[in-house]
Amino acid sequence: MTAPAPGADANLLIGEAARLSGISARMLRHYEQLGLLGDVRRSDAGYRRYSLAEVHTLRFIKRARDLGFSMEQVAELVGLWRNRRRTSASVKRVAQAHLDELEQRIAEMQAMQRTLAHLVHCCHGDQRPDCPILDDLSRLPAGSSAAP
Repeated sequence: MTAPAPGADANLLIGEAARLSGISARMLRHYEQLGLLGDVRRSDAGYRRYSLAEVHTLRFIKRARDLGFSMEQVAELVGLWRNRRRTSASVKRVAQAHLDELEQRIAEMQAMQRTLAHLVHCCHGDQRPDCPILDDLSRLPAGSSAAP
């Protein structure tokens, strides 16, 4: 099936809507269950029928997910996107919170990388049984008094 002409109100089955939006039919159903698409039309036989506007919403969701936004953030962004009375400050607040989370996670991962690189460097990797990697992993966290 070819894509309907722009502006045409498509009557797409789930597989075609999924293909056009770049997501799986399973994820499409999931987003529908979360209420991100609103009420999807059904045929007389009960098949879901999607419009091009719903495909556009699915692409929006996919792009937001590709940028790592949580489902809660995606739902908020979809709501803001649909609300023509929104303020860009509301959108920026969501994006800034996500950016702050990403920066924190990156800093944590960089700290893990530095620690692991140091431990790998300190390990001789030979036939001896002593290993600084295992020694470090077996240490109790600072301030912990639990017995091994």
